[in-house]
Amino acid sequence: MNGPLTIGSRGSDLALWQTNFVKKKLEEAHPALGFEIKVITTTGDRMLDTALSKIGDKGLFTRQIENALISGEIDLAVHSLKDLQTAQPDGLTISAISKRETPNDVFLSQKYDSIDKLPNGARVATGSLRRRSQLLHYRPDIVISEIRGNVPTRIKKLDESELDGMILAYAGVHRLGLNARIRQEIPFDIMLPAVGQGAMAVEIRSNDLKVQEIVSTLDDTETRHCITAERAFLRRLEGGCQVPIGALARIEGNKINLEGVVGNLDGSKNLRKQISGNISDANALGTRLAEQMLEEGADKILEQVRLAVETEVNAVVR
Repeated sequence: MNGPLTIGSRGSDLALWQTNFVKKKLEEAHPALGFEIKVITTTGDRMLDTALSKIGDKGLFTRQIENALISGEIDLAVHSLKDLQTAQPDGLTISAISKRETPNDVFLSQKYDSIDKLPNGARVATGSLRRRSQLLHYRPDIVISEIRGNVPTRIKKLDESELDGMILAYAGVHRLGLNARIRQEIPFDIMLPAVGQGAMAVEIRSNDLKVQEIVSTLDDTETRHCITAERAFLRRLEGGCQVPIGALARIEGNKINLEGVVGNLDGSKNLRKQISGNISDANALGTRLAEQMLEEGADKILEQVRLAVETEVNAVVR
């Protein structure tokens, strides 16, 4: 293979941490090869003043990077797995999934030690409909404030505002060395994470067998089984990253347990179920759980959410 392999990445502190992590692992496994990073700006990076749910684009943080991969401008791409759509564009595949970091969401605050300690009517920031839905289900008195930006920017906004708290992913806070800011690791019985949260994905061209062989050393089998179940669940529900859907798969022995949640925007509806089965059936389990939830009305909840989001998107366009 002539010349260094080019790794595509977003330019945020977290994205570069993740890409440099992958680059280091690849260099350790393949010391004779060279690797370089190319930063690519995505739609989500450019539109920082608009709530994600109002942009109306399923490939917010991936499309431009995937286009560069398809065109041959880069050889592989590193993503937060939760940013990826449930189906890859034609010609691309997820060749490796990293060992998952703790998938919980976390609560940050300058004044309060946990969500339970928040006073009535407290203001909590999040840019995620999934977090908003589950937080309001648990604490309907809380007032949600929309927030965008990378992790350090969001934390700075928390420090400079009158916000009472903020919800972020543990993985992002931890990877940037900001654990001291965490007040609470939110239990799963309060908030299920986004599909794939805490894992990194290495995406390549499907027909690039040489690169596939190179990056295969990064793949974590247990994490891949869990992600397969979660993504099958999300795919059957036809949910994008900006829909109030959460899921978490965990392995115990040769069994996999998958729990999923679907909620509406104000938290008044919260449908939550779980299913267990053999690890080898991860994909089918995810689909089966989604179908069970559809039978119990998940489709109606999601349709209401989509209509509400579409109304907000149209208002932004006008």
